[in-house]
Amino acid sequence: MIKPSKPDFMPRSIKLLLAIVFAAVTLANAANRSSPAFYNVKDYGAIGNGVNLDSKAINAAIDAAAAAGGGTVYLPAGNYLSGSIHLKSNISLFIDQGATLIAAPVTAENGYDEEEPGPGNAYQDSGHSHWHNSLIWGENLHDVSILGQGTIWGKGLYKDYVKDKQSANKAIALYLCRNVNIKDISVLHGGWFAILATGVDNLTISNIKLDTNRDGMDIDCCRNVHVSDCSVNSPYDDGICLKSTFALGFARATENVTITNCQVSGFDEGSFLDGTYKRTPNAQYGTSPTGRIKFGTESNGGFKNITISNCVFNYCRGLALETVDGALLEDVTIANITMRDIVNAPIFMRLGARMRGPAGVPVGELRRVIISNVIAYNVEPGQGVLISGLPGHPIKDIELKDIKIYSKGGGTADQAKREVPEMEKGYPEPGSFGIMPAYGFYVRHVEGLKLENIDINYLNEDQRPPLLFDDVKRAEIRFMKAQVAGSVVPVVIKKSDDITLFQSLNLPEGKLKN
Repeated sequence: MIKPSKPDFMPRSIKLLLAIVFAAVTLANAANRSSPAFYNVKDYGAIGNGVNLDSKAINAAIDAAAAAGGGTVYLPAGNYLSGSIHLKSNISLFIDQGATLIAAPVTAENGYDEEEPGPGNAYQDSGHSHWHNSLIWGENLHDVSILGQGTIWGKGLYKDYVKDKQSANKAIALYLCRNVNIKDISVLHGGWFAILATGVDNLTISNIKLDTNRDGMDIDCCRNVHVSDCSVNSPYDDGICLKSTFALGFARATENVTITNCQVSGFDEGSFLDGTYKRTPNAQYGTSPTGRIKFGTESNGGFKNITISNCVFNYCRGLALETVDGALLEDVTIANITMRDIVNAPIFMRLGARMRGPAGVPVGELRRVIISNVIAYNVEPGQGVLISGLPGHPIKDIELKDIKIYSKGGGTADQAKREVPEMEKGYPEPGSFGIMPAYGFYVRHVEGLKLENIDINYLNEDQRPPLLFDDVKRAEIRFMKAQVAGSVVPVVIKKSDDITLFQSLNLPEGKLKN
Protein backbone atom coordinates (compact mmCIF):
# COMPACT_ATOMS: atom_id res chain seq x y z
CA MET A 1 0.00 0.00 0.00
CA ILE A 2 1.35 3.31 -0.97
CA LYS A 3 1.27 5.80 1.87
CA PRO A 4 0.20 9.27 0.90
CA SER A 5 2.94 11.88 1.12
CA LYS A 6 2.66 14.62 3.70
CA PRO A 7 1.26 17.81 2.26
CA ASP A 8 3.76 20.60 1.65
CA PHE A 9 2.25 23.77 3.02
CA MET A 10 5.25 26.02 2.15
CA PRO A 11 4.56 28.03 -0.99
CA ARG A 12 7.04 27.74 -3.81
CA SER A 13 7.81 31.47 -3.60
CA ILE A 14 8.92 31.13 0.04
CA LYS A 15 11.13 28.19 -0.83
CA LEU A 16 12.74 30.17 -3.60
CA LEU A 17 13.33 33.13 -1.27
CA LEU A 18 14.93 30.94 1.38
CA ALA A 19 17.18 29.35 -1.21
CA ILE A 20 18.33 32.80 -2.36
CA VAL A 21 19.01 33.94 1.22
CA PHE A 22 20.93 30.71 1.99
CA ALA A 23 23.04 31.14 -1.13
CA ALA A 24 23.74 34.81 -0.29
CA VAL A 25 24.79 33.94 3.27
CA THR A 26 27.04 31.15 1.99
CA LEU A 27 28.70 33.48 -0.50
CA ALA A 28 29.10 36.21 2.12
CA ASN A 29 30.73 33.78 4.55
CA ALA A 30 33.09 32.61 1.85
CA ALA A 31 33.96 36.18 0.99
CA ASN A 32 34.52 37.03 4.63
CA ARG A 33 36.93 34.13 5.02
CA SER A 34 39.08 35.54 2.22
CA SER A 35 38.54 39.26 3.03
CA PRO A 36 37.34 39.86 6.61
CA ALA A 37 35.12 42.84 7.30
CA PHE A 38 37.10 43.76 10.43
CA TYR A 39 40.86 43.92 10.80
CA ASN A 40 41.64 43.61 14.48
CA VAL A 41 44.95 45.34 15.17
CA LYS A 42 45.81 42.64 17.71
CA ASP A 43 45.90 40.13 14.86
CA TYR A 44 48.71 42.25 13.39
CA GLY A 45 50.82 42.42 16.54
CA ALA A 46 49.33 45.24 18.61
CA ILE A 47 49.66 44.69 22.38
CA GLY A 48 47.43 47.46 23.74
CA ASN A 49 49.20 47.75 27.10
CA GLY A 50 50.18 51.42 26.84
CA VAL A 51 53.88 50.50 26.95
CA ASN A 52 54.71 48.74 23.70
CA LEU A 53 54.61 50.90 20.56
CA ASP A 54 51.65 49.70 18.48
CA SER A 55 51.71 52.03 15.48
CA LYS A 56 53.45 49.50 13.20
CA ALA A 57 50.72 46.96 13.91
CA ILE A 58 47.95 49.52 13.38
CA ASN A 59 49.47 50.62 10.07
CA ALA A 60 49.87 46.97 9.02
CA ALA A 61 46.16 46.40 9.63
CA ILE A 62 45.32 49.50 7.59
CA ASP A 63 47.56 48.30 4.76
CA ALA A 64 45.88 44.88 4.78
CA ALA A 65 42.41 46.39 4.67
CA ALA A 66 43.38 48.75 1.86
CA ALA A 67 44.91 45.91 -0.14
CA ALA A 68 41.61 44.04 0.11
CA GLY A 69 39.68 47.04 -1.18
CA GLY A 70 38.74 48.52 2.17
CA GLY A 71 37.32 47.62 5.55
CA THR A 72 37.23 48.50 9.22
CA VAL A 73 40.44 48.56 11.23
CA TYR A 74 39.40 47.70 14.77
CA LEU A 75 41.00 48.75 18.05
CA PRO A 76 39.39 46.74 20.87
CA ALA A 77 39.60 47.88 24.50
CA GLY A 78 43.16 48.65 25.55
CA ASN A 79 45.78 51.40 25.53
CA TYR A 80 47.62 51.74 22.23
CA LEU A 81 50.83 53.77 22.30
CA SER A 82 51.47 55.10 18.84
CA GLY A 83 53.45 57.28 16.48
CA SER A 84 52.04 58.42 13.13
CA ILE A 85 49.13 56.43 11.72
CA HIS A 86 48.58 56.59 7.95
CA LEU A 87 44.95 56.55 6.87
CA LYS A 88 44.04 55.17 3.43
CA SER A 89 40.98 55.33 1.18
CA ASN A 90 37.97 53.12 1.90
CA ILE A 91 39.12 52.59 5.50
CA SER A 92 37.26 53.07 8.77
CA LEU A 93 39.45 53.37 11.86
CA PHE A 94 37.18 52.15 14.67
CA ILE A 95 38.30 52.91 18.25
CA ASP A 96 36.01 50.90 20.49
CA GLN A 97 34.64 51.77 23.93
CA GLY A 98 37.45 51.29 26.42
CA ALA A 99 40.16 51.76 23.80
CA THR A 100 42.56 54.72 24.02
CA LEU A 101 44.96 55.65 21.24
CA ILE A 102 47.85 57.44 22.98
CA ALA A 103 50.34 59.72 21.23
CA ALA A 104 53.81 58.47 22.15
CA PRO A 105 56.57 60.93 23.09
CA VAL A 106 57.87 62.68 20.01
CA THR A 107 61.18 60.92 19.36
CA ALA A 108 62.75 59.43 16.23
CA GLU A 109 62.35 55.86 17.47
CA ASN A 110 58.61 56.33 18.06
CA GLY A 111 57.89 56.61 14.37
CA TYR A 112 56.46 60.06 13.85
CA ASP A 113 56.56 61.41 10.32
CA GLU A 114 58.54 64.55 9.60
CA GLU A 115 56.95 67.70 8.28
CA GLU A 116 56.44 67.39 4.53
CA PRO A 117 57.29 70.36 2.28
CA GLY A 118 54.56 72.92 2.73
CA PRO A 119 52.95 75.21 0.16
CA GLY A 120 56.06 77.41 0.14
CA ASN A 121 54.54 80.69 1.29
CA ALA A 122 54.42 82.76 4.44
CA TYR A 123 50.68 83.45 4.35
CA GLN A 124 49.69 81.11 7.20
CA ASP A 125 51.18 79.72 10.38
CA SER A 126 53.43 76.67 10.19
CA GLY A 127 50.73 74.52 11.73
CA HIS A 128 48.55 75.22 8.68
CA SER A 129 51.34 74.32 6.25
CA HIS A 130 52.02 70.70 7.27
CA TRP A 131 49.88 67.62 7.91
CA HIS A 132 52.20 64.61 8.12
CA ASN A 133 53.58 65.59 11.54
CA SER A 134 50.48 64.21 13.24
CA LEU A 135 49.24 61.27 15.24
CA ILE A 136 46.69 60.36 12.53
CA TRP A 137 46.91 61.80 9.03
CA GLY A 138 45.65 61.28 5.50
CA GLU A 139 46.31 62.98 2.17
CA ASN A 140 44.44 62.70 -1.15
CA LEU A 141 42.04 60.13 0.27
CA HIS A 142 38.40 59.34 -0.33
CA ASP A 143 35.79 57.50 1.72
CA VAL A 144 37.54 57.42 5.06
CA SER A 145 36.18 57.40 8.62
CA ILE A 146 37.38 57.69 12.20
CA LEU A 147 34.70 56.18 14.41
CA GLY A 148 33.93 54.61 17.77
CA GLN A 149 33.27 55.49 21.39
CA GLY A 150 36.95 55.31 22.35
CA THR A 151 39.45 58.09 23.06
CA ILE A 152 42.40 59.69 21.33
CA TRP A 153 44.83 61.06 23.91
CA GLY A 154 47.48 63.33 22.39
CA LYS A 155 49.70 62.82 25.41
CA GLY A 156 53.04 63.11 23.61
CA LEU A 157 52.05 65.95 21.28
CA TYR A 158 53.67 69.32 21.82
CA LYS A 159 52.95 70.99 25.13
CA ASP A 160 54.34 74.52 24.86
CA TYR A 161 52.87 77.45 22.97
CA VAL A 162 56.24 78.61 21.62
CA LYS A 163 58.59 75.63 21.86
CA ASP A 164 58.33 72.41 19.87
CA LYS A 165 56.41 74.00 17.00
CA GLN A 166 58.13 71.66 14.54
CA SER A 167 57.31 68.48 16.47
CA ALA A 168 54.22 66.33 16.02
CA ASN A 169 51.45 68.70 16.93
CA LYS A 170 48.09 67.48 15.60
CA ALA A 171 45.85 64.63 16.68
CA ILE A 172 44.08 64.30 13.30
CA ALA A 173 45.14 66.01 10.06
CA LEU A 174 43.45 65.58 6.67
CA TYR A 175 44.55 67.20 3.42
CA LEU A 176 42.71 67.20 0.08
CA CYS A 177 40.30 64.41 0.97
CA ARG A 178 36.64 63.76 0.23
CA ASN A 179 33.79 61.82 1.79
CA VAL A 180 35.10 61.87 5.36
CA ASN A 181 33.27 60.92 8.57
CA ILE A 182 34.51 61.57 12.10
CA LYS A 183 31.99 60.30 14.61
CA ASP A 184 31.52 59.52 18.31
CA ILE A 185 35.17 59.70 19.41
CA SER A 186 36.62 61.76 22.27
CA VAL A 187 39.93 63.62 22.07
CA LEU A 188 41.92 64.71 25.10
CA HIS A 189 44.88 67.11 24.60
CA GLY A 190 44.76 67.26 20.82
CA GLY A 191 47.88 69.39 20.24
CA TRP A 192 47.97 72.44 18.01
CA PHE A 193 44.80 71.15 16.33
CA ALA A 194 42.70 68.28 17.61
CA ILE A 195 41.27 68.11 14.07
CA LEU A 196 42.74 69.95 11.08
CA ALA A 197 40.85 69.47 7.80
CA THR A 198 42.27 71.37 4.81
CA GLY A 199 40.71 71.16 1.38
CA VAL A 200 38.30 68.42 2.49
CA ASP A 201 34.96 68.07 0.70
CA ASN A 202 31.88 66.26 2.01
CA LEU A 203 33.04 66.27 5.62
CA THR A 204 30.79 65.12 8.47
CA ILE A 205 31.82 65.55 12.12
CA SER A 206 29.22 64.21 14.51
CA ASN A 207 28.79 63.53 18.23
CA ILE A 208 32.44 63.99 19.20
CA LYS A 209 33.92 65.46 22.39
CA LEU A 210 37.12 67.50 22.27
CA ASP A 211 38.84 68.59 25.50
CA THR A 212 42.04 70.11 24.28
CA ASN A 213 44.90 72.55 24.75
CA ARG A 214 44.59 74.52 21.48
CA ASP A 215 42.07 74.64 18.62
CA GLY A 216 39.36 72.01 18.74
CA MET A 217 38.54 71.69 15.06
CA ASP A 218 39.84 73.84 12.20
CA ILE A 219 37.81 73.50 9.01
CA ASP A 220 39.97 75.14 6.36
CA CYS A 221 39.14 75.61 2.66
CA CYS A 222 36.49 72.89 2.96
CA ARG A 223 33.16 72.46 1.15
CA ASN A 224 29.95 70.68 2.05
CA VAL A 225 30.58 70.33 5.78
CA HIS A 226 28.21 69.18 8.52
CA VAL A 227 29.18 69.56 12.19
CA SER A 228 26.56 68.39 14.66
CA ASP A 229 26.09 67.33 18.28
CA CYS A 230 29.70 68.11 19.22
CA SER A 231 31.13 69.42 22.52
CA VAL A 232 34.39 71.33 22.30
CA ASN A 233 36.27 72.55 25.37
CA SER A 234 39.31 74.65 24.47
CA PRO A 235 40.50 77.11 27.12
CA TYR A 236 43.55 78.41 25.25
CA ASP A 237 42.26 78.71 21.68
CA ASP A 238 39.21 78.46 19.44
CA GLY A 239 36.67 75.67 19.74
CA ILE A 240 35.05 75.34 16.31
CA CYS A 241 36.96 77.45 13.82
CA LEU A 242 36.29 77.99 10.12
CA LYS A 243 39.33 79.17 8.17
CA SER A 244 40.31 79.77 4.57
CA THR A 245 44.10 79.93 4.45
CA PHE A 246 46.42 79.99 1.44
CA ALA A 247 47.71 76.55 2.45
CA LEU A 248 46.55 74.94 -0.81
CA GLY A 249 48.71 77.39 -2.76
CA PHE A 250 45.63 79.27 -3.90
CA ALA A 251 42.61 80.95 -2.32
CA ARG A 252 39.62 78.68 -1.78
CA ALA A 253 36.46 79.48 0.16
CA THR A 254 35.10 77.48 3.03
CA GLU A 255 31.48 77.11 1.94
CA ASN A 256 28.24 75.20 2.33
CA VAL A 257 28.67 74.55 6.05
CA THR A 258 26.18 73.70 8.78
CA ILE A 259 27.04 73.73 12.48
CA THR A 260 24.20 72.64 14.75
CA ASN A 261 23.45 71.35 18.26
CA CYS A 262 27.00 72.01 19.49
CA GLN A 263 28.51 73.32 22.73
CA VAL A 264 31.74 75.28 23.16
CA SER A 265 33.47 76.20 26.43
CA GLY A 266 36.75 77.28 28.02
CA PHE A 267 37.03 75.21 31.21
CA ASP A 268 40.45 73.93 32.30
CA GLU A 269 41.79 71.34 29.92
CA GLY A 270 40.69 67.85 30.96
CA SER A 271 37.99 69.08 33.30
CA PHE A 272 35.28 68.79 30.68
CA LEU A 273 35.78 65.09 30.05
CA ASP A 274 36.19 64.31 33.75
CA GLY A 275 33.09 66.31 34.65
CA THR A 276 34.69 68.80 37.09
CA TYR A 277 34.44 71.90 34.81
CA LYS A 278 37.22 73.84 36.55
CA ARG A 279 37.83 77.55 35.97
CA THR A 280 41.41 78.20 37.02
CA PRO A 281 42.79 81.59 35.87
CA ASN A 282 44.89 81.11 32.76
CA ALA A 283 48.39 81.55 34.13
CA GLN A 284 50.16 79.93 31.16
CA TYR A 285 48.98 82.38 28.51
CA GLY A 286 47.82 85.30 30.62
CA THR A 287 44.49 85.59 28.81
CA SER A 288 40.86 84.78 29.41
CA PRO A 289 39.49 81.49 28.04
CA THR A 290 38.73 81.24 24.33
CA GLY A 291 36.69 78.20 23.31
CA ARG A 292 34.38 79.98 20.85
CA ILE A 293 32.99 79.55 17.32
CA LYS A 294 34.95 81.72 14.89
CA PHE A 295 35.35 82.48 11.18
CA GLY A 296 38.99 83.46 10.55
CA THR A 297 41.51 84.71 11.43
CA GLU A 298 43.01 83.25 8.22
CA SER A 299 40.63 84.43 5.51
CA ASN A 300 42.27 84.36 2.08
CA GLY A 301 39.49 82.37 0.43
CA GLY A 302 36.53 83.63 2.41
CA PHE A 303 33.33 82.08 3.76
CA LYS A 304 30.03 81.49 1.93
CA ASN A 305 26.67 79.85 2.60
CA ILE A 306 27.03 78.99 6.28
CA THR A 307 24.37 78.21 8.87
CA ILE A 308 24.92 77.92 12.64
CA SER A 309 22.03 76.93 14.88
CA ASN A 310 21.11 75.62 18.34
CA CYS A 311 24.51 76.12 19.96
CA VAL A 312 25.55 76.82 23.56
CA PHE A 313 28.53 78.96 24.66
CA ASN A 314 29.66 78.59 28.27
CA TYR A 315 32.59 80.40 29.93
CA CYS A 316 34.29 81.37 26.68
CA ARG A 317 34.40 84.09 24.05
CA GLY A 318 31.51 84.85 21.74
CA LEU A 319 30.82 84.53 18.04
CA ALA A 320 33.53 86.01 15.80
CA LEU A 321 33.02 86.64 12.08
CA GLU A 322 36.20 87.98 10.51
CA THR A 323 37.56 88.60 7.04
CA VAL A 324 40.88 90.45 7.04
CA ASP A 325 42.89 88.98 4.14
CA GLY A 326 40.94 90.20 1.11
CA ALA A 327 38.04 87.76 0.74
CA LEU A 328 34.27 87.64 0.96
CA LEU A 329 32.36 86.66 4.08
CA GLU A 330 28.77 86.45 2.91
CA ASP A 331 25.41 84.73 3.21
CA VAL A 332 25.53 83.58 6.83
CA THR A 333 22.59 82.71 9.06
CA ILE A 334 23.03 82.17 12.81
CA ALA A 335 20.07 81.33 15.06
CA ASN A 336 19.15 79.97 18.50
CA ILE A 337 22.31 80.66 20.48
CA THR A 338 22.60 80.80 24.27
CA MET A 339 25.68 82.25 25.97
CA ARG A 340 26.69 82.46 29.63
CA ASP A 341 29.77 83.96 31.29
CA ILE A 342 31.13 85.39 28.04
CA VAL A 343 34.55 86.98 28.44
CA ASN A 344 34.49 89.45 25.54
CA ALA A 345 32.17 90.49 22.69
CA PRO A 346 29.21 88.12 22.43
CA ILE A 347 29.03 89.07 18.74
CA PHE A 348 32.07 90.37 16.84
CA MET A 349 32.09 91.21 13.13
CA ARG A 350 35.27 92.54 11.61
CA LEU A 351 36.24 93.58 8.10
CA GLY A 352 39.96 94.39 8.24
CA ALA A 353 42.96 94.88 6.00
CA ARG A 354 45.70 92.71 7.46
CA MET A 355 46.16 91.31 3.92
CA ARG A 356 48.39 88.39 4.74
CA GLY A 357 48.48 86.95 1.23
CA PRO A 358 49.67 87.64 -2.31
CA ALA A 359 50.18 91.28 -3.22
CA GLY A 360 47.51 93.11 -5.17
CA VAL A 361 44.46 91.50 -3.58
CA PRO A 362 41.83 94.14 -2.71
CA VAL A 363 40.15 94.50 0.66
CA GLY A 364 37.36 91.95 1.04
CA GLU A 365 33.72 92.35 1.98
CA LEU A 366 31.53 91.23 4.87
CA ARG A 367 27.87 91.23 3.88
CA ARG A 368 24.46 89.57 4.16
CA VAL A 369 24.51 88.18 7.69
CA ILE A 370 21.43 87.42 9.82
CA ILE A 371 21.75 86.63 13.53
CA SER A 372 18.63 85.90 15.56
CA ASN A 373 17.36 84.40 18.83
CA VAL A 374 20.43 84.99 20.99
CA ILE A 375 20.64 85.25 24.79
CA ALA A 376 23.98 86.30 26.32
CA TYR A 377 24.11 86.51 30.12
CA ASN A 378 26.87 87.80 32.41
CA VAL A 379 28.97 89.27 29.60
CA GLU A 380 32.25 90.96 30.50
CA PRO A 381 31.69 94.70 29.98
CA GLY A 382 34.68 95.56 27.79
CA GLN A 383 33.25 95.26 24.31
CA GLY A 384 29.55 94.38 24.01
CA VAL A 385 28.44 93.71 20.44
CA LEU A 386 31.26 95.05 18.25
CA ILE A 387 30.73 95.49 14.50
CA SER A 388 33.53 97.32 12.71
CA GLY A 389 34.37 97.72 9.04
CA LEU A 390 36.97 100.06 7.53
CA PRO A 391 36.78 103.64 6.26
CA GLY A 392 35.61 103.31 2.65
CA HIS A 393 34.93 99.59 3.11
CA PRO A 394 31.73 99.22 5.14
CA ILE A 395 30.19 96.00 6.38
CA LYS A 396 26.90 95.64 4.49
CA ASP A 397 23.40 94.29 4.97
CA ILE A 398 23.46 93.04 8.54
CA GLU A 399 20.34 92.02 10.46
CA LEU A 400 20.21 91.22 14.19
CA LYS A 401 16.89 90.39 15.82
CA ASP A 402 15.40 88.82 18.94
CA ILE A 403 18.53 89.28 21.04
CA LYS A 404 18.90 89.75 24.82
CA ILE A 405 22.25 90.81 26.28
CA TYR A 406 23.03 91.14 29.99
CA SER A 407 26.35 92.91 30.50
CA LYS A 408 28.12 92.93 33.85
CA GLY A 409 28.22 96.71 33.48
CA GLY A 410 30.32 99.05 35.60
CA GLY A 411 31.61 101.21 32.75
CA THR A 412 32.70 104.77 33.53
CA ALA A 413 32.02 108.19 32.06
CA ASP A 414 35.67 108.45 30.98
CA GLN A 415 35.36 105.19 29.06
CA ALA A 416 32.31 106.62 27.30
CA LYS A 417 34.55 109.38 25.87
CA ARG A 418 37.17 107.02 24.50
CA GLU A 419 38.13 107.13 20.81
CA VAL A 420 38.53 103.63 19.39
CA PRO A 421 41.52 103.03 17.08
CA GLU A 422 40.82 101.69 13.60
CA MET A 423 43.34 98.85 13.84
CA GLU A 424 43.11 98.30 10.05
CA LYS A 425 46.05 95.89 9.91
CA GLY A 426 45.89 94.63 13.47
CA TYR A 427 44.99 91.14 14.62
CA PRO A 428 41.18 90.95 14.62
CA GLU A 429 40.41 90.25 18.25
CA PRO A 430 37.72 92.19 20.19
CA GLY A 431 40.03 92.79 23.14
CA SER A 432 42.64 94.49 20.94
CA PHE A 433 40.25 97.42 20.47
CA GLY A 434 40.21 98.09 24.22
CA ILE A 435 37.21 99.18 26.26
CA MET A 436 34.35 100.28 24.02
CA PRO A 437 32.61 103.64 24.65
CA ALA A 438 29.23 101.83 24.53
CA TYR A 439 28.25 98.87 26.70
CA GLY A 440 25.66 97.41 24.29
CA PHE A 441 26.38 97.95 20.58
CA TYR A 442 29.37 99.70 19.05
CA VAL A 443 28.83 99.89 15.27
CA ARG A 444 31.30 101.55 12.90
CA HIS A 445 31.65 101.68 9.10
CA VAL A 446 28.43 99.81 8.33
CA GLU A 447 25.95 100.27 5.53
CA GLY A 448 22.51 98.71 5.84
CA LEU A 449 21.79 97.61 9.43
CA LYS A 450 18.58 96.27 10.98
CA LEU A 451 18.17 95.83 14.74
CA GLU A 452 14.81 94.45 15.81
CA ASN A 453 13.50 93.32 19.19
CA ILE A 454 16.82 93.87 20.97
CA ASP A 455 16.96 94.01 24.78
CA ILE A 456 20.16 95.47 26.30
CA ASN A 457 20.70 95.25 30.06
CA TYR A 458 23.45 95.71 32.63
CA LEU A 459 23.82 93.92 35.95
CA ASN A 460 25.65 96.91 37.46
CA GLU A 461 25.04 100.52 36.51
CA ASP A 462 27.05 101.61 33.46
CA GLN A 463 27.89 105.21 32.58
CA ARG A 464 28.34 104.38 28.89
CA PRO A 465 25.49 104.59 26.36
CA PRO A 466 23.88 101.39 25.15
CA LEU A 467 24.30 102.37 21.48
CA LEU A 468 27.01 104.15 19.49
CA PHE A 469 26.93 104.50 15.68
CA ASP A 470 29.99 105.86 13.87
CA ASP A 471 29.97 106.19 10.06
CA VAL A 472 26.80 104.14 9.72
CA LYS A 473 24.46 104.50 6.74
CA ARG A 474 20.87 103.28 6.66
CA ALA A 475 20.26 101.79 10.08
CA GLU A 476 16.76 100.84 11.15
CA ILE A 477 16.12 100.07 14.84
CA ARG A 478 12.73 98.78 15.94
CA PHE A 479 11.37 97.45 19.24
CA MET A 480 14.57 98.01 21.20
CA LYS A 481 14.79 98.25 24.98
CA ALA A 482 17.93 99.44 26.75
CA GLN A 483 18.88 100.34 30.30
CA VAL A 484 20.26 103.86 30.56
CA ALA A 485 21.94 105.30 33.66
CA GLY A 486 20.95 108.73 34.92
CA SER A 487 21.69 111.52 32.44
CA VAL A 488 23.62 109.31 29.99
CA VAL A 489 22.70 110.00 26.36
CA PRO A 490 21.22 106.68 25.20
CA VAL A 491 22.31 106.84 21.55
CA VAL A 492 25.50 108.47 20.27
CA ILE A 493 25.61 109.25 16.54
CA LYS A 494 28.83 110.20 14.71
CA LYS A 495 29.20 110.92 10.99
CA SER A 496 26.15 108.79 10.23
CA ASP A 497 23.13 109.17 7.97
CA ASP A 498 19.61 107.79 7.88
CA ILE A 499 19.48 106.32 11.39
CA THR A 500 15.88 105.70 12.48
CA LEU A 501 14.35 104.29 15.67
CA PHE A 502 10.76 103.15 16.06
CA GLN A 503 8.76 101.98 19.07
CA SER A 504 11.81 101.62 21.31
CA LEU A 505 11.71 101.99 25.09
CA ASN A 506 13.91 104.69 26.71
CA LEU A 507 15.27 105.68 23.28
CA PRO A 508 14.47 108.64 21.04
CA GLU A 509 11.93 108.15 18.26
CA GLY A 510 12.27 108.92 14.57
CA LYS A 511 15.27 109.87 12.47
CA LEU A 512 18.37 110.63 14.52
CA LYS A 513 20.96 113.28 13.77
CA ASN A 514 24.68 113.54 14.50
